[in-house]
Amino acid sequence: MKIMTTLPLSPDELLTTTRTVRKRLDLTRPVPIELVRECLEIALQAPSGSNRQGWHWIVVTDPEVRAAIGEYYRRAFSAYAESGSFAAGLYKDDPERAEVQRRVGESAAHLAEHMGDVPVLVIPCLRLHGGRLPAGNQAGLWGSLLPAAWSYALAARARGLGTAWTSLHLTYENEIAELLGLPANVRQGALIPTAYYTGDTFRPAPRVPLDEVLHLNRW
Repeated sequence: MKIMTTLPLSPDELLTTTRTVRKRLDLTRPVPIELVRECLEIALQAPSGSNRQGWHWIVVTDPEVRAAIGEYYRRAFSAYAESGSFAAGLYKDDPERAEVQRRVGESAAHLAEHMGDVPVLVIPCLRLHGGRLPAGNQAGLWGSLLPAAWSYALAARARGLGTAWTSLHLTYENEIAELLGLPANVRQGALIPTAYYTGDTFRPAPRVPLDEVLHLNRW
């Protein structure tokens, strides 16, 4: 039984306005676990390779555990922010896009400082034989988890919740696995902070024109 009526969004509106929410996550408003469960029920309808459904979902609401995960994330972000891959340092030769990246970097830094304060942290995981990631092509492996994780984000958006797709915590995957008591054969795929959001001005984001990235039949 649904505990909340979904927002009146068309499929296209849902897909184009499910944005990464960082600064506008409401850190003070509790999120009912029933609402998170509702979103995860939707996520479980996603496809997985050979219908294995090898996913597991860690939902963290305990303040001390959230704080510990948040600290690992903050450390990983600090190292990332000093690298050449950090959003704020990209496209310096394009002032307009550089400004967008500056704002992205600023909001990413804000989330890094407050990850442990977000009411709900969701960690989608995969159970693997032996716990080892295969060498070479891993597309099929993560293709059995990431569609479900994105379905969770879409379901959350439809129910008035904001999310952000992050993975920097994986720098400390072993430490977080120990913190959460994960079995050795379970690997983490993402860290999705989840909270109610402030304001409601979500809209499609600027993107490069399709024709710049579309290739028909060959490159």
